[in-house]
Amino acid sequence: MDRWETQVRRGLVELAVLAAAARGETYGYRVVEQLGSLPGLALTESTVYPALTRLAREGLLAVRVEPSPAGPPRRYYRLTDDGRGRLGRMADSWRSLTESLNLLLEPGGKEPLE
Repeated sequence: MDRWETQVRRGLVELAVLAAAARGETYGYRVVEQLGSLPGLALTESTVYPALTRLAREGLLAVRVEPSPAGPPRRYYRLTDDGRGRLGRMADSWRSLTESLNLLLEPGGKEPLE
């Protein structure tokens, strides 16, 4: 993976984690698995867990702790109202950016900078 792709993926961590949590209550390793099943979104535990912690600290995710059948207690995360709002704004921004970039990348397409 080249440096450019690494930087893009780093910038998308928050959006990807919030989008995964929007699908319903989840826990860290499940987020890692969900993202890993999608081309280009595989993130390591060392990336996802700190993001979950930060998003919870910022009030974008609510946390519930349950005993685990094996190992330490498991933390379950769900979007808060603030988290849904942030995700919506980020998704709108992402759609706008990708639409603009698609115009620039389209061969022979309409000149977007007129």
